Amino acid sequence: MLDSILNTIKSMLNIEIDSTEFDSDLIVYINKAFAILTDIGAGPEQGFVITNANDVWSDYSDDIVLLSKVKTYIYSKTKLDFDPPLSNTAIDSLKASIAELEWRLSK
Repeated sequence: MLDSILNTIKSMLNIEIDSTEFDSDLIVYINKAFAILTDIGAGPEQGFVITNANDVWSDYSDDIVLLSKVKTYIYSKTKLDFDPPLSNTAIDSLKASIAELEWRLSK
């Protein structure tokens, strides 16, 4: 499923789509990022969560411009929580990117 939120993030993290051993951890981190988006006013007013690989990006929004930023944000937040870079410089760069995306996504 190419539009699967979970599978998109797994692919971006270089995790095989068929591998499910990290799914529960990834879902927690993905939902944490969606919760932050709700708090800053991006996406559905009532919030959004995923439960498995059947949840797709179009369930979150049909706005392709918004989704472009949201996909990058969800990946970045999940990367930082699940598989952070080894160098402090890379971590700082990722955090700066996340902060900019939060600013751009806030209403």
